[in-house]
Amino acid sequence: MSRKQFTTVDEYINSFPKEVGEVLQTLRKAIKEEVPEETVETISYGIPTFKLNGKYVVYFAGYKKHVSIYPLLHAEGVIKKEIAPYIKGRGTLQFQLDKPLPFPLIRKIVKILVKENLERTRKF
Repeated sequence: MSRKQFTTVDEYINSFPKEVGEVLQTLRKAIKEEVPEETVETISYGIPTFKLNGKYVVYFAGYKKHVSIYPLLHAEGVIKKEIAPYIKGRGTLQFQLDKPLPFPLIRKIVKILVKENLERTRKF
């Protein structure tokens, strides 16, 4: 079974049932509020991606019963206890749709990922 190829984040989000789409829009908004103004939204690997300096900051995706954000990279060590209940696989956090999303934690993660991006892409 092949997945639909999306060209915009809106197209991706609109492909979900209304309830999932609303959660994805709220997640998207929270991420946008934490990334620098020059960060670009795009689709990479078939899912919404925020890029800064031409490199990913964070990916997010929707599923039938959860939403996920990726990758955690070094964030795992910084906030290991806080993210432990949400870790599903290496570098992936899953948030069940039947529970409120932990937006303060998500915002904290995005801030760490922005910092990592800036360190990775620093021009010498």
